[in-house]
Amino acid sequence: MFEENLHYLFMNRITTDLSKEIETSNKKRWHLAFATIYCSRAFKTAYSHGSPAYNPRKILCVSNDTIAIDVVQHHPFFSGIDQSSLAKLVKDKNFDELANIGGVQGVAASLKSDTTNGVSGDSEDVARRHEAFGSNTYRKAPTKSFFVFVWESFKDPTIIILLLCAALSLGFGIKEHGLKEGWYDGGSIYVAVFLVIAVSSISNFRQNRQFDKLSKVSKNIPVEAVRKGRRQQISIFEIVVGDVICLKIGDQVPADGILVEGHSLQVDESSMTGESDHVAINISQNPFLISGTKVVDGYGMMLVTSVGMNTTWGEMMSQISSDSNEQTPLQERLNKLTTSIGKVGLLVAFLVLVVLLVRYFTGTTKDENGKKEFNGSKTSSDDVINAVVGIVAAAVTIVVVAIPEGLPLAVTLTLAYSMKRMMADQAMVRKLSACETMGSATTICTDKTGTLTLNKMTVTKFFLGKQHVKAEIHTSISAKVLELFHQGVGLNTTGSVFKSSDPSSSFEFSGSPTEKVILSWAVMELNMEMDQIKRNFNILHVEAFNSEKKKSGVLIRNISDGTIHAHWKGAAEMISRMCSHYYDLEGNVKPLEESDKEECDRIIEGMAASSLRCIAFAHKQVPKAEQKDNEHMHGNVPDNSFILLGFVGLKDPCRPGVKKAVEACQSAGVNIKMITGDNVFTAKAIATECGILHPNQEVDEGAVIEGEEFRNLTDEVRMERVEKIRVMARSSPFDKLLMVQCLRKKGHVVAVTGDGTNDAPALKEADIGLSMGIQGTEVAKESSDIVILDDNFASVATVLKWGRCVYNNIQKFIQFQLTVNVAALVINFVAAVSSGEVPLTAVQLLWVNLIMDTLGALALATEKPTEELMKKKPVGRTAPLITNIMWRNLMAQALYQIAVLLTLQFRGESIFGVSKRVNDTLIFNTFVLCQVFNEFNARNLEKKNVFKGIHKNKLFMAIIGITLVLQVVMVEFLKKFANTERLNWGQWGICIGFAAASWPIGWLVKCINVPERPFFSYLRLNYLKALFK
Repeated sequence: MFEENLHYLFMNRITTDLSKEIETSNKKRWHLAFATIYCSRAFKTAYSHGSPAYNPRKILCVSNDTIAIDVVQHHPFFSGIDQSSLAKLVKDKNFDELANIGGVQGVAASLKSDTTNGVSGDSEDVARRHEAFGSNTYRKAPTKSFFVFVWESFKDPTIIILLLCAALSLGFGIKEHGLKEGWYDGGSIYVAVFLVIAVSSISNFRQNRQFDKLSKVSKNIPVEAVRKGRRQQISIFEIVVGDVICLKIGDQVPADGILVEGHSLQVDESSMTGESDHVAINISQNPFLISGTKVVDGYGMMLVTSVGMNTTWGEMMSQISSDSNEQTPLQERLNKLTTSIGKVGLLVAFLVLVVLLVRYFTGTTKDENGKKEFNGSKTSSDDVINAVVGIVAAAVTIVVVAIPEGLPLAVTLTLAYSMKRMMADQAMVRKLSACETMGSATTICTDKTGTLTLNKMTVTKFFLGKQHVKAEIHTSISAKVLELFHQGVGLNTTGSVFKSSDPSSSFEFSGSPTEKVILSWAVMELNMEMDQIKRNFNILHVEAFNSEKKKSGVLIRNISDGTIHAHWKGAAEMISRMCSHYYDLEGNVKPLEESDKEECDRIIEGMAASSLRCIAFAHKQVPKAEQKDNEHMHGNVPDNSFILLGFVGLKDPCRPGVKKAVEACQSAGVNIKMITGDNVFTAKAIATECGILHPNQEVDEGAVIEGEEFRNLTDEVRMERVEKIRVMARSSPFDKLLMVQCLRKKGHVVAVTGDGTNDAPALKEADIGLSMGIQGTEVAKESSDIVILDDNFASVATVLKWGRCVYNNIQKFIQFQLTVNVAALVINFVAAVSSGEVPLTAVQLLWVNLIMDTLGALALATEKPTEELMKKKPVGRTAPLITNIMWRNLMAQALYQIAVLLTLQFRGESIFGVSKRVNDTLIFNTFVLCQVFNEFNARNLEKKNVFKGIHKNKLFMAIIGITLVLQVVMVEFLKKFANTERLNWGQWGICIGFAAASWPIGWLVKCINVPERPFFSYLRLNYLKALFK
């Protein structure tokens, strides 16, 4: 056996891609080495097992001169099949090879699985399968390390210039004053720069890790698997080779596999092949299912043959980087704002540079002893270069302070923080832009079932034909009609019934909530035996339910007598229109006269008015003449001349708290529209119960409309009526898409909820797509921006609140940041022009930059949403980012700071009788403390009480405390580093007094009313309008 294997190896399986330039002697040596390795392994295997367990499969060519040999060992438990042949089978869609193996049953047998009951799923079995075939995970592309963020920070041009200035300052300082005294100026700039880089890098690194965690959660898709004969939900990552997986419309195929059974199954393989045409999957011609594709029609069950990295999808996903450079609309606007302010800062810095250089070289500036700093040729070149470096460093530092680099950081921080908190509030953000866009939403189009209602249904009414049947008299129903109900429920379903052999165990029902409640009713009330029905009939064709058809049909053959039957189930008014007769209690077939149809309509309307969802069942035995027609046996299910079996009314109660959530959205100026597939009576009843419709609102006011009517309106009439509509009943996904398009044309920012595959276009078209986490299909989730994990409308209202909070937090930080920018630029410019020196040194300005950029962003970007946010009107699509209220607040504070600091600059020494160095320290200390006190003002843009709820934001208080402690350290203990002098208690009191005055000023300023129309629109300054928009 060993010799045969060795011969097979050399004759058939060795393929080399070595370069032609490799010498023959090198080739011989390589062959000899390979033979030695293989022989030693083969002898070892023969000795250990008595037969060769190794089977060389492939040689991977890593490069022209490097070859990796992949010698794979068969797992003893799965001796009849190996992973490579399974992967190749599905990848090549090799139907002949599948037939040679014995079809899907042969593959299942080799994998020690069962096409009906699946695998055992115990820990030992799962471990064996992981060992033999791998897990359903893929290698992740490496994420950015901390040092990448540090390097990105170092690449900032202003940081590079500052480091260069620090190096020159350090060199000249050491040369002039010696190492002991000369390193302070340059070294302190280095320390300050490194501190800024470290804080921003750590912050960005943490946010990146946070986004990674959320991304991992979003990829953890629940799937339905059959294990030990029982359907159960497992994570996509828990799937193993041999598992039997249930597929339905909207599911993503979670692994490579082969169809076990299915009906009308079609998949979209465009994600893998690029072809947009849907591919039919069937046992007879194409049973192969590829991981990553989407189910667009029908349902079925598949046997998993390859998982994780052994699938094409796994290979693709492992090469896709998880790093997202997605820029949200707000970030793009802020980047423009940052660039524009940066240009102003550059201009000011350039003017300061020119003024300082001119003053220095004209001999205007003097040193500490009152002597001219520049005396022409008498001044040494070292002194000149040192002075120029100091001037350049001061100018560059002004640019650092002027450029509001904290704005993008603040957006990142607030988005990351809100994403984390929204996750706890049952909303998973898939696209960052949705966080902020949701805050601008003016209209929410919501589904009914599961969103406004609990999606926990019960059968409360049952009509057989036209006759109401009470629970206690089910036994009086004719056996024939009862059998037809069993067929219509048990075979026309995507759900299943499971009961273990334990007599004390209860029934388990799986499927959609509607399927589960009907199956439960049929089993518990009508004594249906699902297994028996399946044994008695063969399913010929299925028309699966979708939100357009609103019904599902099945064509079946009775095994015992060969008769063919058709069953339909779905929306009551649609099914009743297909019927020409009905059954009574005794099983007699009676014609459905016009009066009978009117009575059926009254039954449907009566149930709908009671907020019941009405489902009808119909049956027809296909005549023998039609049985010969292949179209009926394998094509569409017939849909005329049916016999009505009856109606069931399903009660789906409104979610507790949904009315309050709807009212909260309405008081926030957001219109709520309910779009449902239910009939107009059920829709009206539920909408009234939820508070979307008022009891006195009638259909003739235009508040309620049916999808078909809306669809058939002219464009002009539709655009005129769309804003008045509150409820759209009997709607299709196309109607939902049409409404979204109309609302967006009218200028609305639209959020849409959806759970079905057909909702994908509307979810993509909307400004914010909200998919349902429980009932939502994978197609819907992938088309959405946010996944509502609990399917609850109250969570939609929470998302709205968080969206507004994100926008509001960014505005708070912009106000705080621009106050510092304006004050710092004006002070330095005026001081430089008038006295030839800047009052704030490079290190001091870098410290201010750290306070406002990083610590300020942390403090203001993590404020939680308040109820007040839901009392404002939505900002809409075109509202300016910096409002008149913000301009009022920031200009008042900036002017106050400028007035105080310039007074200290020019009169501080004489007023307080202090030295120049102490006066400079007073300026620096007052400036920093003004920012600390102004942070409190920035907490609320409009309300006078800025301390409300401050005890709830512990992070804000901690940052204020840390800033104050560090400022004391800077002033009192790092004199040479920060170029400061110690202050006494009285001087500290003066600084605190000046800074604290910003509170009453902020209070008084908020008494001034400002118009809503932006200031710049009065001036018609298009450039400024664009700048601050």
